[in-house]
Amino acid sequence: MALLGCHIARAQNQFKVVIKDDKTQQVIPGATATISVLNIAAAADTAGKVTLSNIPNGKFEIKFTSVGYFQQSKMVAFPVKQTDQPLAIFLEPQSGELAEVTIQTTRTNQNLRDIPTRVEALPQEELDEKGTMRPGDIKMLLGESTGINVQQTSAVSGTANFRIQGLDSRYTQLLQDGMPLYQGFSGGLSLMQVSPLNLKQVEFIKGSASTLYGGGAIAGLVNLISKTPQTEPELTFLLNQNTAKGLDVSNYYAQKWQHVGTTIFTTYNHSGAYAPANTVFTAVPKTNRFGINPKLFLYVDDKNKGWFGVNATYENRRGGDIEVLNGNTDATHQYFEQNISYRFSTQLSFTHIIDSASQINIKNTIGYFDRRYAEPTYSFNARQTSSYTEINYVYNGKKVNWVIGADAWTDYLSAQQPFQQLGYTLNTFGGFAQNTYKANNWFSVESGLRLDYNTPASADQQNGLILLPRINALIKLNSHLTSRIGGGLGYKMPTIFNDQSEQQGYQYLQPLIIGQTKAEKSIGLNGDINYRAVLGDAVVNINQLFFYTRVYNPLVLVNNSFTNANGYLKTRGIETNVKIIMDELGIYLGYTHTDTRQYFNNVVNAQTLTPKNKISADVTYEIENSFRAGVEGFYTGSQLLSDGTTGRGYYTFGLLVQKMWKHFDLFINGENFTNQRQTRWGSIYTGPISSPLFKDIYAPLDGAVFNLGVKIKLM
Repeated sequence: MALLGCHIARAQNQFKVVIKDDKTQQVIPGATATISVLNIAAAADTAGKVTLSNIPNGKFEIKFTSVGYFQQSKMVAFPVKQTDQPLAIFLEPQSGELAEVTIQTTRTNQNLRDIPTRVEALPQEELDEKGTMRPGDIKMLLGESTGINVQQTSAVSGTANFRIQGLDSRYTQLLQDGMPLYQGFSGGLSLMQVSPLNLKQVEFIKGSASTLYGGGAIAGLVNLISKTPQTEPELTFLLNQNTAKGLDVSNYYAQKWQHVGTTIFTTYNHSGAYAPANTVFTAVPKTNRFGINPKLFLYVDDKNKGWFGVNATYENRRGGDIEVLNGNTDATHQYFEQNISYRFSTQLSFTHIIDSASQINIKNTIGYFDRRYAEPTYSFNARQTSSYTEINYVYNGKKVNWVIGADAWTDYLSAQQPFQQLGYTLNTFGGFAQNTYKANNWFSVESGLRLDYNTPASADQQNGLILLPRINALIKLNSHLTSRIGGGLGYKMPTIFNDQSEQQGYQYLQPLIIGQTKAEKSIGLNGDINYRAVLGDAVVNINQLFFYTRVYNPLVLVNNSFTNANGYLKTRGIETNVKIIMDELGIYLGYTHTDTRQYFNNVVNAQTLTPKNKISADVTYEIENSFRAGVEGFYTGSQLLSDGTTGRGYYTFGLLVQKMWKHFDLFINGENFTNQRQTRWGSIYTGPISSPLFKDIYAPLDGAVFNLGVKIKLM
């Protein structure tokens, strides 16, 4: 027995390694080493060291893993001779959308993979690529995402809104750092007045998100997350010129000291009046825009921190007859559209950390928006003052997370004569609670409940109250397959400010009496399945989403007056996303099928301006911090127009080449270089040139556009 015990003891081996980042050579605490067939595993200590014990003689595969890194495998034959120094194992960090992503929109700052709510995120690397393609706004950034369609609302001024899963823009929310800065009247120019240089992440929730964000998030939301100062200071300048007479100049500065930090973002965007191929009306309006966004960060101590920011924007946007903009007005050439807007807002955020698991957060924004819209025969001038205040308590436990809070929205609009009757006052006070319960390693459920009180109340509200439940579940079927399924209720208070009123410049609109109009209410369901695996040298991620939303009592425009339709609006469809990363090569494929229909007065009609099929493809080759080249293609299917005709399907293609040095980037980009233009396929207006009636805009108007730019990084 003694001899047998000695033999067994000698057959048990130890294996020591230190796990490091392949790029930075820094150790990775918490990384794991696993011998699956022996059920042996260990985690790295703070020095990155791992010791595997009790390994019998033989040949075994050891897998080394860490969140945010590609898996590394090594075959080792035991017994093995090791020196006193452990063997070094290097893990390659993942990049792009496959990297470790922390989500802020759900309030809990959790890893994307652990959240039952389906959230999509564009991290910093993806934004850098999109920002060089179109540095002046986020129109392209949103329009290239599956399930999102950017709808141009003016044929000559370039204004646009975005739609999620076939629903009108009034059913979506655009947030910045979790605060609603672009709602109602101020939302019409929002996509064109946000530059991406100071963004570190963009998060999407498709489907009902009303539990945390209240009315208006029926179709989903987009949350723009701003950069924050880091230990290393940053000073970046971006200059860009395009062939459509556009110029973009942006600057971002950030620095952090012991108790204070700051970021300062400034931007100037200019465009000359541009009408390709001698078309009559501008595809790109004459524009001058200035913006500044300074922020002050305070790190009081280990438990208290916060920031305060100011956002100010001025824009003069003038489109119309190219002859008018060139100063050649006569009896025929008279038409123009002018938008002069001032946007000013403040943002405040403060966090008090109670202990390692819980904290209290306070946020506030106050916004002022002044817009003066003019055509040759009339003008519409209005001012919107709004505010949002929220306080919430967040608890992050090992198995249970809680978010409990209350918020208050105020929205006041005053319009000048003769449209003063379009003004309104709307206040909403809400309370919400959300619980995430991790039952085990493979199942989590997130449930939420919100109660809103609106004043004035809509016609169908009892005492002004609306109750909104929501539930989502995350199921990890195995190490490669996960699924999310859920749904919830939503609502939108009646408003005249939407895509239709924007398209007609608010002319002839009749006032909306909220107390005599029903709120638009909805139920939404969605489910997806996600496959993620390492196949040879490739990391493959495939996501299949199914969605369904029904909106009751939707507002429709009848004889210049918005009224509740007798029926409902239904949208359903699928989104397919495939991402493949092989070393320096990245491949992305996306497909969206959307079927949106109106069920009004027992008659079924397709929703206008909603393409049933959209396809996107993107291939990128990138050597980190050295070189990037990519080509992309998009297909937008045919869609029903409001005049009963059908807009044709079309393809667009883009190309980007970027060379990076330590302090200098040079990039050239071509968009729509096959010159797909709606004006090539027919007239975009009816009636005389002096007073045109514009048709729906469903395809690009500017045609092929190329831009050349530089990014200078001094810090």
